[in-house]
Amino acid sequence: MVNPINAAAAYANAAASTTGPGMAPRNGVSFGDVLEQTAKEVIGDLKQGETMTAKAAVGQADLTDVVQAVTNAEVTLQTVTAVRDKVLTAYQEILRMPI
Repeated sequence: MVNPINAAAAYANAAASTTGPGMAPRNGVSFGDVLEQTAKEVIGDLKQGETMTAKAAVGQADLTDVVQAVTNAEVTLQTVTAVRDKVLTAYQEILRMPI
């Protein structure tokens, strides 16, 4: 599950692995790699929620597991949406800066 604490930890790890002008990676972990891994986790959480919902529809899943998977997917989606909104807001602020 992706939550703000995990996202902050991933950002801190990415920031710690960079140095100097151009922010070249020290240990081979780039910001793109961090984003890719996070995106894969998000997709996995959403797919698990869909899978559990489909199993519940045919009576093959316990209701508790379904609720937990769907709630996890919902929290993940809300986190991704919040991060996206913050990134867009930051981008808009950058665009408004005088040159």
